[in-house]
Amino acid sequence: MKRFKRFSLDFLFKVSEQPVLLRDLLEANALFNEGMLVDPAKLNYRFKTFNAYVYYGILCALVLLPLLLITHYFFTLLDFHISIISAVLVTSCVFIAYDVFKIYMRKMISKELIQKAWDNHFPCFAYQKYSKIVEDIYKQALKDEIPRASLEKYVLDKMIE
Repeated sequence: MKRFKRFSLDFLFKVSEQPVLLRDLLEANALFNEGMLVDPAKLNYRFKTFNAYVYYGILCALVLLPLLLITHYFFTLLDFHISIISAVLVTSCVFIAYDVFKIYMRKMISKELIQKAWDNHFPCFAYQKYSKIVEDIYKQALKDEIPRASLEKYVLDKMIE
């Protein structure tokens, strides 16, 4: 399962080799903890749209073709209007589910990249334990208007306290 997840993320996203900046990491962590989508530019990745269509199309075919084979016989026995209505409903569900799929995949890659950047900037602090604490510290730094140059020192000092 882990290899499939890795393949999926590599197939759907282009991740830059550039490291994530501390300020971007803090902002992305705060947004992610609030359940919001993180700007891909903050974490240095982009969505491969064509690959996403191909991947999602194959995924839909794997799920919908068996269902089609199972239900086709029953729909031929019933009124064809029910078949038309069900085709419209399934089609609308496929298009709606694509947006859900994109959001889910973006959340997966965002979490992975935040944790990777976290290990780079805060190697001595576990992400699961300190992510909420750092979010609160970052929000306080924004309120106190801490300049970018001293943001890292401010955050580390507050984490150590």
